[in-house]
Amino acid sequence: MPAAQPLTVRLVSFGYKYSGLPKEFHHEADDGMGGGFVFDCRPLPNPFWEESLRHHTGQDAVIRDYMGSQPQVADFVGHVSALLLLAARNRRTQGRPLLRAAFGCTGGRHRSVYVAECMREVLEQAGFQVHLQHIDIRSGRNDPDRTQP
Repeated sequence: MPAAQPLTVRLVSFGYKYSGLPKEFHHEADDGMGGGFVFDCRPLPNPFWEESLRHHTGQDAVIRDYMGSQPQVADFVGHVSALLLLAARNRRTQGRPLLRAAFGCTGGRHRSVYVAECMREVLEQAGFQVHLQHIDIRSGRNDPDRTQP
């Protein structure tokens, strides 16, 4: 068994409506680094439909409080955390340098950002180096075409 190696976990949040799945997660873009997950956060409660929360992002305390108060969000975050920690520990033991995880929601501002931020905290607390990018956090701030489902 190889000795444990440094591992970087690359996390990205994105909006399906704007940028879509980042290219590095497409099969054709496999760079040999391997290892990655895509988590769809659209089934989670959407702060966009709360007028007072609409213009905030998943980095803001008001969104963290809202998302953190939702039991289904806590379940989702718990399951994703367990899976990513297991994968990160295994990849580090295997001597792999990288693990990727992408989090998508409709606009890439609330749910995916919140979950990605939670995962950054969990992984950093476990001693992993994390690089986090929010691709669409500023997209669609005043999108007049958005309609409630």
